[in-house]
Amino acid sequence: MAKRMRSLEQNLKNMQGLSGQKSVSYVDLCMFPHVHLPVGFKTPKFEKYDGHGDPISHLKKYCNQLRGAGGKEELLMAYFGESLVGVASEWYMDQDISRWHIWDDLARDFVRQFQYNFDIAPDRNALSNLKKKPSESFREYAIKWREQASRVKPPMDEIEMVTTFLQAQESNYFQNMISAIGKPFAEAIKIGEMVENGLKRGRILGQAAIRATSQAVQSGSGGMARGKKKEETSMAASEEEEYHSPGLAGEFLTGFPELLLDICYCCCCAVLSVVLIIPSSSPLYYISS
Repeated sequence: MAKRMRSLEQNLKNMQGLSGQKSVSYVDLCMFPHVHLPVGFKTPKFEKYDGHGDPISHLKKYCNQLRGAGGKEELLMAYFGESLVGVASEWYMDQDISRWHIWDDLARDFVRQFQYNFDIAPDRNALSNLKKKPSESFREYAIKWREQASRVKPPMDEIEMVTTFLQAQESNYFQNMISAIGKPFAEAIKIGEMVENGLKRGRILGQAAIRATSQAVQSGSGGMARGKKKEETSMAASEEEEYHSPGLAGEFLTGFPELLLDICYCCCCAVLSVVLIIPSSSPLYYISS
């Protein structure tokens, strides 16, 4: 009698849970306690699904990995949890498996739960607005962009993918990557990395630097016009006198040609250029400051 009472007490604890927790009995913990493995069956190493990405694609991979189960639905259902991690695994553990009479029941619930991955999948417009973060290298950004592009439906071919990728670039990259049009995506990454290195080393002038330079030229253009006539008059007077006694105000080595700087500004492309003019034969003149 005492043994039967202890057994009833244990069953009551299992039903009510310990300290408010769920039952820890084997029957309650094991989701498929009556499923037995075939002799010689080896559990494959499943590719894990974490709740992100295409759920149907995961089902296909999972079924292919369990081909050795001989199409037994109870094994498919029993081992499905082994292919899940993260939020997907949590979802699986919380399900009432009494509703799953066949594999199709489980699969439909699984797809329904993670259907939002289809709903929020990026489209072409979202890809064209996916910009590079300042903390990312160009390669990191390009790989992330390519992963998102693989989710677009219907799929893009290589030419459309590269064109859309260029549309997502900031002006510093876009104007220097036009040559990537019509080339493979891997080639576009290489070109982008060359532009990135050029910007870092100052070999490529960024748009911010061009704007700052153009503003400086525009603000100083009035002073340049006023000082031009004075400079021409000073140089004309100095042509009659060679410099023989250099002072502290300016020293030049005798015999060097005269150097004239002509600053040219192109309003169309906002590019500042400095042209160095070296006369073929010219004595050194001293221009007093």
